[in-house]
Amino acid sequence: MHKWEAAALGLGGNIGDPASAMAHALQAIDTRQDCRVATVSRLYLTPPWGKTDQADFFNCCALIETELEPEELLDLCLALEREMKRVRTERWGPRTLDIDLLTYGDRVQKTPTLELPHPRMTERAFVMLPLADLVPQMMINERQAQSWAGSLNSTGISIAKPDGLWWRQIATAS
Repeated sequence: MHKWEAAALGLGGNIGDPASAMAHALQAIDTRQDCRVATVSRLYLTPPWGKTDQADFFNCCALIETELEPEELLDLCLALEREMKRVRTERWGPRTLDIDLLTYGDRVQKTPTLELPHPRMTERAFVMLPLADLVPQMMINERQAQSWAGSLNSTGISIAKPDGLWWRQIATAS
């Protein structure tokens, strides 16, 4: 039996019904014996990043508690992406669902499959704004989440759902 560990996830998507796909993934995580969703940020509508000739994204962050080890949690996230018909064809391209493991407790690691904390999270307003909603004081690379969020260009980012319970209110097709 592993001890429970806190982890932060970043979720996003821009094909089909991304808010529903994100809600489905969060509900699936929350129904497991070895994971529970502690809290979810507001839902944000964000312009595309990296590859800009595509539809806007929905993004959020979630804090979960899990008994899974980081690699097992990553496998779960990838399985949920596949379940929601995620196809990886181009870097930063359109997707039905993307789930990134951002942090896992205070773990710092770099393996071929997983780097913690997520190496590019502090460059992305679409990650840091919702994360700062949840844990403004969280330290990432010796700086608070709210400080990272405040230093990034958030032009074009708006709040799609102002309540962190949005993911429980969306009926999802299972």
